Amino acid sequence: MASLSFATLLSLLLLSNVNAYPKDGFTIDLIHRDSPKSPFYNSAETSSQRMRNAIRRSARSTLQFSNDDASPNSPQSFITSNRGEYLMNISIGTPPVPILAIADTGSDLIWTQCNPCEDCSQQTSPLFDPKESSTYRKVSCSSSQCRALEDASCSTDENTCSYTITYGDNSYTKGDVAVDTVTMGSSGRRPVSLRNMIIGCGHENTGTFDPAGSGIIGLGGGSTSLVSQLRKSINGKFSYCLVPFTSENGLTSKINFGTNGIVSGEGVVSTSMVKKDPATYYFLTLEAISVGSKKIQFTSTIFGTGEGNIVIDSGTTLTLLPSNFYYELESVVASTIKAERVQDPDGILSLCYRDSSSFKVPDITVHFKGGDVKLGNLNTFVAVSEDVSCFVFAANEQLTIFGNLAQMNFLVGYDTVSGTVSFKKTDCSQM
Repeated sequence: MASLSFATLLSLLLLSNVNAYPKDGFTIDLIHRDSPKSPFYNSAETSSQRMRNAIRRSARSTLQFSNDDASPNSPQSFITSNRGEYLMNISIGTPPVPILAIADTGSDLIWTQCNPCEDCSQQTSPLFDPKESSTYRKVSCSSSQCRALEDASCSTDENTCSYTITYGDNSYTKGDVAVDTVTMGSSGRRPVSLRNMIIGCGHENTGTFDPAGSGIIGLGGGSTSLVSQLRKSINGKFSYCLVPFTSENGLTSKINFGTNGIVSGEGVVSTSMVKKDPATYYFLTLEAISVGSKKIQFTSTIFGTGEGNIVIDSGTTLTLLPSNFYYELESVVASTIKAERVQDPDGILSLCYRDSSSFKVPDITVHFKGGDVKLGNLNTFVAVSEDVSCFVFAANEQLTIFGNLAQMNFLVGYDTVSGTVSFKKTDCSQM
């Protein structure tokens, strides 16, 4: 009965948002950090240099787990929020204060840096001042909002609910748990205002957060994420379509909520989500990967045996696989390519070739339980210099992740009510 009561209380808090958005859902821009529309954009870099930078960030975020103390099941083991590749513009408070934050399917809480800032990361834009918002309210330790956050703690007087989140590279944020109005700009429509949203007001934030950013928007499966807080309003549905970020035309990717987030029509394949701890992460079941007609069966114990053996993540660049499986896959891929094999200029990726007329990328299909996703060339090999392309799958003994390069030019839909993830091959630049 206690868990039912808690769920009921949390649902009641969110009922005010049921009619806060258009009936057909809403859509928001996702800005890749290397897009011309991003404050991190460097016009002096070539597209291959941007790709190399993205791969370096992805590699750094996984190398941290090579120590003996790392646990694949710990909440910090594969959070890569500070390395996240996509940004969202939202506003917090009344009047609304603009926030540029990392959109992250690998974390839950929506948080931003706040005044007074005792020990904050450098930030280009003004800090959010909760005293200036008429709708900001701290929550008590006895509240359902405080109990919803796994990382919450209480003051000695039981009046202040606080949170502490530590990320994989030891960056962290600490502050107050509160509720306030979150406003999001809907593409082609009036802004969508969401009342009584649980947020983190960070007064101590240290690490490798970029000055152009203001915090994180959690899109994970935990109870305090944006997706979960809007669960009734959007019927548990969201989707995104990632434009290849080496594009020079400045097109933005899209993230869709509610009815807009439904993925349907010809060519859709779906696979089941698997509920596992921690609830933040979206676990899928990978059965095999085919290279041409050669099918390689997948086995792994990184996330335990059985189903739910891989995480799908929009914020990790590479697709990460256990070493034994990866090197078998690499061997089969290499056997089909007749071009000159060369070294990765950065020494990160294992399988690279000189771009030439003889370099032909094989057909590669990812077999999830119940759905086969045939990848395009851009999902498997990318240019890391003017004349070198590399395979963007990599070996890793701590993590198994289906990364964002493998998801580009797919409409990827999450239905957290029916428990499915769907894929539809799409030209994301046309959305």
